[in-house]
Amino acid sequence: MKKFLIVLAIAAATTIGFIQSGALPQYEAPAPALNNDQALADAFENRSSNLQIHGQGIVIKTLADDLDGSRHQRFIIELDSGQTLLIAHNIDLAPRLDALNEGDEASFQGEYGWTSQGGVIHWTHLDPDGRHPNGWIKHRGRMYQ
Repeated sequence: MKKFLIVLAIAAATTIGFIQSGALPQYEAPAPALNNDQALADAFENRSSNLQIHGQGIVIKTLADDLDGSRHQRFIIELDSGQTLLIAHNIDLAPRLDALNEGDEASFQGEYGWTSQGGVIHWTHLDPDGRHPNGWIKHRGRMYQ
């Protein structure tokens, strides 16, 4: 048992040395998604796009599906700040939100893109190629991705 612990300690020290020297790659976690109305307000004001972000709001309007190319379920949410966002949820890659109604609360994680109306959130699904951060929508306790 003592020999095992000595070997384990040597292996750990060697691994740490390799990581610190750059000989072994270090895991780098993806940048966390921004999370608050202020981040979305700043993105809108600065006309920023391609930001991973999550938040929540109240559904103020459901729209017809966009059937041009990949199909998207669309609805507009209003944040506590009053800013509105179009949610474009790819229903070719993720399930449709069941029984979505105006007045419902929904939370989301996805990619923000600037528009003059407040912005659009897309990539609210898993990336089938594994190259883009995963997104989701949560509605009535169910996760859609």
